[in-house]
Amino acid sequence: MNDSYLLTVEEEIYQWRKKLLKKSNMLHRFSKKAQVKINEMIPEKAHQVITESIKKMVQATLVGSEYTTKSTYPETMTLMEKERVIADKLNVYKRTAAAEGAGTGAGGFLLALADFPLLLSIKMKFLFEVASIHGFDTKNYEERLFLLQVFQLAFSSDQHKTKTLDIIENWDERKHELVELDWRVFQQEYRDYIDFVKMLQLLPGVGAIVGAYANYNLLEHLGDTAVNCYRLRVIKKAK
Repeated sequence: MNDSYLLTVEEEIYQWRKKLLKKSNMLHRFSKKAQVKINEMIPEKAHQVITESIKKMVQATLVGSEYTTKSTYPETMTLMEKERVIADKLNVYKRTAAAEGAGTGAGGFLLALADFPLLLSIKMKFLFEVASIHGFDTKNYEERLFLLQVFQLAFSSDQHKTKTLDIIENWDERKHELVELDWRVFQQEYRDYIDFVKMLQLLPGVGAIVGAYANYNLLEHLGDTAVNCYRLRVIKKAK
C-alpha cells in the first residue's frame, strides 16, 4: 500500500469519524424526537407489518443485487485504484438516484411513494459494488451483514451511529454476535432518517426538485460512509 496515500486515507478517516460522531443539528434532533413520538402512537401490529415489509424488501434487493453486480475485480488493484473505480461508480449511482427521485417526485403522491423501494434498491446495489471492488464475497452471509451495518451507519440517529461504528471498527471480533439483523431497529432508524426530507417530495410543484436533490445527496452520504468503512477493514487487515 502506497505510504503517502495511506497517510492521506488515515487523515480522511479521522476527519470523517469526527464529523460522523458530531452531534446532529437542532433540526435533525427535533425531527428524530417527533418521529419517536409518532412511532409510539403506531400500534404494535402495524410496527410488525412495517418491519416485515422492510425486511422482505431489503432481502429481495440483496438477492437482486448479487446477480447484477460484477463479481470479480483484479486482485492486483491498489487501494487508490479501487477508490477511483468506486468514485466513478458513485457518480453513476448519484445521477441514477437523482433521475429516479425527479421522476417519482414529479408524478404526484403515488409515484413519490414508489421512490422508497426504488431508492433502497439503488443504495444496496452500490454497496454490493463497493464490497466487490474490495474483493469481499457478497455471497457470504457475514459480508451481507457487514454491508447492512454500513447502511445503518449512514442512515441512523446519533445514538445508534456510535453503536454501529463500534461494530464496524471491530468487525472480526464482533461479527459473531450478529446472528441476524435487528430488523425493527433497522427500519425505524432508516425511516426516521429519511422521512423528514422525503416528505417534502410529496408536495405539488416542488416534488421533482426535492426528489432529485434529496436522492443525490443521500447517495453521496452513503458513498462517503461506505468508502471509509471499507477503508477501516482494509487497513486493519493489512496491519
